[in-house]
Amino acid sequence: MRKLAVEALDAAAFEPFGWIWGTACPTHGTPTSFRSPGSDFWHQHDFDPGAGGTTEVLWVDYRNSSRQVRALEAHWLTQQAIVPLDGREILHVVCPTRADGSRLPDVSQLRCFRVTSGQGLCMRPGCWHASFVLQGQTTCLMLTRGSTTRELVAHLASGAPAAETSIVALASLGDAGEVWIQA
Repeated sequence: MRKLAVEALDAAAFEPFGWIWGTACPTHGTPTSFRSPGSDFWHQHDFDPGAGGTTEVLWVDYRNSSRQVRALEAHWLTQQAIVPLDGREILHVVCPTRADGSRLPDVSQLRCFRVTSGQGLCMRPGCWHASFVLQGQTTCLMLTRGSTTRELVAHLASGAPAAETSIVALASLGDAGEVWIQA
């Protein structure tokens, strides 16, 4: 059995998997930031849904508090962003795709990050992932590709084939073993 430590979400640690959101407003003017007594706004990320894709905004309620990583999913065409909204946090497990061209997760590089309210993350296409909560339910905003969502719903609801997303049970990967989040 492998225990997966929970790490703080930090730009350098998460860089192989994507980008973190929730950085502070620049203190000096930039072409995409503005500060005033009434409000501040600043650029965070240029979201890419992939060639020909449209960006979709989803609300997601996460309730899995099991701590056992049983499966991972990856989206091949689009970035995907997750931002906790209700003051609670999520635990987000990620790993890259194997370098052998198999489109399978490289579970030897599994990492788990704590994403708190006021933070967010944006995964690169092909980043294997799973999300967990500490207790109850956490509502998140998600940015993704519209066609990826429609295809995933059809796959999960009726077993329709999926090309934009892959889901792999860790038990089907002989080298994965059992993986538990150590929270």
